[in-house]
Amino acid sequence: MTHTIHLHPTAELAPRVLLPGDPGRALALAQLLFDETPRMFNHHRGLWGYTGTAADGRPLTIQSTGMGGPSAAIVVSELADLGATHVVRVGTCRSLRSELTLGRLIVATEAIAADGTSRALGARPGAHVEADRALTDALCAAVPQAAAGPVVSHDLFYGDELQDAPWDALAVELETAAILQAAIRRGLHAASVLAVTDELADDMRTRIDPDGIQAAGEAVGRAGAAALLTVTAATGEATTGGPPRLRLV
Repeated sequence: MTHTIHLHPTAELAPRVLLPGDPGRALALAQLLFDETPRMFNHHRGLWGYTGTAADGRPLTIQSTGMGGPSAAIVVSELADLGATHVVRVGTCRSLRSELTLGRLIVATEAIAADGTSRALGARPGAHVEADRALTDALCAAVPQAAAGPVVSHDLFYGDELQDAPWDALAVELETAAILQAAIRRGLHAASVLAVTDELADDMRTRIDPDGIQAAGEAVGRAGAAALLTVTAATGEATTGGPPRLRLV
């Protein structure tokens, strides 16, 4: 039996997991994507997670990661211990391209390691940490209107450093590189789909409105779920996440 420190499962873990950062978005996606009342998978440390039945009749878990690479890496590592096999970050980002306006979706083909966590996990500074190809292709198929390309993961949400950094990327965010690198180390399949919720031009930040952020959260959640269902159906993954390793508290 695996005893994880930060995740205390109170329901069965599915091997396929959506990873929003925001606990509130985890609940909203559980209510959106599950037909029946979701079962709470974790509430320890405020990292809300839920398991329910997805559109294909098989279980899916939605587990929040919190903000930043350190928290996200912990969650991915403990999900691996508990039996997860496929994870998709469904998050938000700030656009680095003028054509990528508020509400646009971005499929991250790779993440530039400008954060501390992915480098602590073995990525070289500035390395491009690649997303799982099959999941990334499935995300692109699920949202063909989305932009696809590299994003950069950084430890700062605010700061002048984000304005002038010479990154060749579509957007900047906090967690993708850490999630991808942690998944590589633990043998998981991982990918990331993001919604643009912030633009920065002439030192002025433009933030999406509340209705827009709700719609964006739903869009990335639907895309991530569709990709997980497609890939796990194609690979014939088991429908539960390894009962011998699961601890219920």
